[in-house]
Amino acid sequence: MPTHLNKLESLLYRLITAPNGVAEGLAAERTLGAAGLDAIVLGDDRLSAEARVDIYANMYFYRILDALKEDFPATLAVLGNDNFHNLVTGYILEYPPTEPSISFCGSHLADYLRDHPLPDGAPFIADLARLERATVEIFQAADAPALESDAVRAIAPADWPAMKLTIHPSAQILALDWRVSDVLRAVEEQRKWKAVEQGAVRVLVWRRDARVFYRDLEPAEADALEAASHNATFAEICEVIAAADIDDPVAAMNQMLARWLSDRLLTIQPSPLKAK
Repeated sequence: MPTHLNKLESLLYRLITAPNGVAEGLAAERTLGAAGLDAIVLGDDRLSAEARVDIYANMYFYRILDALKEDFPATLAVLGNDNFHNLVTGYILEYPPTEPSISFCGSHLADYLRDHPLPDGAPFIADLARLERATVEIFQAADAPALESDAVRAIAPADWPAMKLTIHPSAQILALDWRVSDVLRAVEEQRKWKAVEQGAVRVLVWRRDARVFYRDLEPAEADALEAASHNATFAEICEVIAAADIDDPVAAMNQMLARWLSDRLLTIQPSPLKAK
């Protein structure tokens, strides 16, 4: 019985996800007997067996389409409904869902957009999709205790150079070729978005109190956070800041640390802090 059920489920999955519809999927099936689909799906005068499976095929596509619209509202706004619909049609063919949760269905959309003809009118679209996907991943990412200011002040001055600050496990630093943060923010605030200029930028995306935030980083702060994410000590992070083109590195380091703590961007790790 389990083997028969597995075969039945596999057959229905192939038909529901057939690239060119249930009819073409049926034509490719050699496992069905003379009775065809009618042997396993009950039809009637209103709907044939094929028409009933077609309903599920449409539901499969439109559920994914709706989920991607929800996860990529700015990409949708830039491309428009028709282009986005066509985009998703091709995307599902190349990257069919492989995980039980629908939250993973947009994992490869940014990669797909890099070689897609649609970005001709909006060359920044792949970076925009990447930023939007990061906000989804970070909202769902694992949690960890945030480093509090009192805990930092409790560390003996002599231990500061060797202490290791690590970035919260949910945070990401994205290296992008287009400054797309303004586009996403405009769509979120229901303002008219404007085309953005090309220019390398690193964007910090993080979560605080169940909300996701993002902001473009200045080069010095980006380098410091990158160092923190690669097991650097506090002394090594200070050296990164000192090497930057900053008038007052000490003041800059103090301001950055205060902001990181306020944003709950750092985590507590043993001995006395362990880097990511």
